[in-house]
Amino acid sequence: MREFNISLPATSANLGPAFDAAAMALDLSLQVRAVKAKKFSIVAIGHDSDICSRLDGHLILSTYKDVLAEEKKAASPLALTIRNEFPIGKGFGSSAAARLAGIAMAVHFGHLRWNSSRIIAEASRREQHPDNAAACWMGGVTVARVCGTADALVARFVPKGKWPLLLAIPDEDLSTEKARAVLPQEYSRADAVANIQNSMLLLAALFQGDRKLLGCSLEDRIHQPYRAELCPLLPALQDFPESDGVLGVALSGAGPSVLIFLDPKLPVEKSRLRVANRLRARGLSAELLLTSIAKRGGEASFLRRSH
Repeated sequence: MREFNISLPATSANLGPAFDAAAMALDLSLQVRAVKAKKFSIVAIGHDSDICSRLDGHLILSTYKDVLAEEKKAASPLALTIRNEFPIGKGFGSSAAARLAGIAMAVHFGHLRWNSSRIIAEASRREQHPDNAAACWMGGVTVARVCGTADALVARFVPKGKWPLLLAIPDEDLSTEKARAVLPQEYSRADAVANIQNSMLLLAALFQGDRKLLGCSLEDRIHQPYRAELCPLLPALQDFPESDGVLGVALSGAGPSVLIFLDPKLPVEKSRLRVANRLRARGLSAELLLTSIAKRGGEASFLRRSH
């Protein structure tokens, strides 16, 4: 019980019209090793290692301490080793992954009898929405909501067929608070109905492996039109021809990064090059990272540790 290891995937939430409801786990991970020690310390490598190694206000450790304090248990000092494969503050669920790591550490070292539903609900309460937390913990594609105060309801599935993905990641980050500030307080009935329709079609497209449904079903009227000015990569790629290998695009989370669904029938490197050329022609730059859907989330490594 002196050591704990967990691996949590990056996530892409909202998925176009499924605002605050659905998310997808990505094959990029946050790996955390925690060992009981005389004092708290962190060694971090990978993406944003400078942020990950700051002891003061560290989200993993603050969550770990807060959960145990609420459970009236002492927080043993820990030495953390962190390997991070995805950027912070760019729409990949980094805060949900950090909170889940802290919660899982609290459950382990505090001997809490929490199941996955309770863990997701706790992360959702701290995140104020459950989409990233559910996908990060369970992997695949998830739809989630919190019912009551203690449990989360989660539907999870792994999309049928191959779904190669390309992430367009700009240099600048975007806080969730700023991205939410531009959203209106009310929407028309037409916009609400369109998003309900598209959300259901999107889930059907992924569940059935029907790529013909994907492009139109990613249309959103709730958040993307209002965030486009803050996320210039999105409008630059929304009208990308399907014949060039792009099936559809959506903001990843609240942005500013963009999630791009690629046609598996075409060479992904050629599609990636076409996206790079499109951005260059429009005076934009981004890191273009090929990935795929992660079938497993943090729960898998947590359960291996438990058994």
